[in-house]
Amino acid sequence: MVKNANAPCDLMLFGALGDLAQRKLFPALYQLERAGLLAQGSRILAIARTKATTADVREQLFEKLRYHVKDREFDAGVANAFLQRVDYLLLDFTDPEGYGALREWRDEPNNELIVYMATPPSMYGVIARNMKATSCCNEKTRVVVEKPIGHDLESSRVINDELGEVYHENQLFRIDHYLGKETVQNLIALRFANNLFASQWDQNHISHVEITVAESVGIEGRWGYFDQAGQIRDMIQNHLLQLLCLIAMDPPADLSADSIRDEKVKVLKALKRITPDMMDRYVVRGQYTAGTSNGKPVPGYLEEEDANKGSATETFVALKAEIDNWRWSGVPFYIRTGKRLPEKLSQIIIHFKPAPHYIFDPDQKHLANNKLIIRLQPDEGMALKILTKDQGLDKGMRLRQGPLELTFSETFEAERIPDAYERLLWEVMKGNQYLFVRRDEVEYAWRWVDEIIANWRDSGEPPKRYAAGTWGPVASIAMITRDGRSWYEDA
Repeated sequence: MVKNANAPCDLMLFGALGDLAQRKLFPALYQLERAGLLAQGSRILAIARTKATTADVREQLFEKLRYHVKDREFDAGVANAFLQRVDYLLLDFTDPEGYGALREWRDEPNNELIVYMATPPSMYGVIARNMKATSCCNEKTRVVVEKPIGHDLESSRVINDELGEVYHENQLFRIDHYLGKETVQNLIALRFANNLFASQWDQNHISHVEITVAESVGIEGRWGYFDQAGQIRDMIQNHLLQLLCLIAMDPPADLSADSIRDEKVKVLKALKRITPDMMDRYVVRGQYTAGTSNGKPVPGYLEEEDANKGSATETFVALKAEIDNWRWSGVPFYIRTGKRLPEKLSQIIIHFKPAPHYIFDPDQKHLANNKLIIRLQPDEGMALKILTKDQGLDKGMRLRQGPLELTFSETFEAERIPDAYERLLWEVMKGNQYLFVRRDEVEYAWRWVDEIIANWRDSGEPPKRYAAGTWGPVASIAMITRDGRSWYEDA
């Protein structure tokens, strides 16, 4: 149920001096302050293990805001007003005795309480139990936890069980920041508010779907985490499968959280297993070697700082997913994600089937299918590729492909497109769960991904190499070419 959006909130932020909090969460809260969305009386308790005073932390956060917020959006007066809401508490998360200070800080029991755990997942259960033991939370407390929820199905269940001992499912807000992106939310509007697409969104009209999330950067100092996770755990298990669900799900009964999440779960349950004998045709994993990025030489994955020279962790995954249900039978979803690719890009391409009878120049038949391009980053927007007659007396009925373009920043008079974390924090404050992930979603996604990881482990095959600055191993091109198709940028 959506609460009063203007109700004051007490936000307890564990891990408040970590990278996520300083790079994303505090800038997002600052933007909510700037937009006038933080209710009067709302307060923030920054909690960490570093010895510091509230004044020290406010000063540090001011400098971080100045660094991470765009110059044209930074207002020193707004920043100082926002930071007056922030108190700091030094706390050993594992020490129950220290939690009494949290209860004392809660001197406004009428404020909605939000607990944000920007900590390693191993801390979630510890914090939850200590808060319960010291009566720092109740059945109305909203709890936000970050991905990854475990590194496989079993560890995910352990973490969720620990949280479930203290909180009900309707209190838990599992963040996947992709769900906060404006364009991702627009997938629901695009599909279910426009009959033009709603009536064409099935195997009768769609040939195949591409989902690409490319990063031009490498590890960026995250070697310890990334080498344990790999690209399939870091990106596909959460972000890309969430995108697939939003594209493939059936219409929900309404826009309530459970209606939407029920339909997403149906998609995850219908994903076709990728068995060992299918791996060569359905999955490609790669690892980047030295190459160039933005015109500059960059090291390979095994040459990064603190690298384990024998690591077989994948930095690239391409796979073909199939959904065994009436709507999508026979429609492959080609998913691709990796690091050190040529550009930073997130997009979804819906390839529609051509008209049943083609009457134009046979040499142009390859142009005959419409495409819907949904750009998540950069330049959020959509483009529908349609066919028109080429202009000129000498052209006859030759065809050309052109876009019907919708670029959000140009079309709509909005000062800026909010960052995903702004949207997600705002929805938490309203008590709305529809942009957050339910436990069964997490577990069905892990079940599907775990089988692929087990197949890799059992085969013993190393990842295929690709030079930094390219679109991944040649095998990923072969995978889609085998089906008589090509990746969008190669078409």
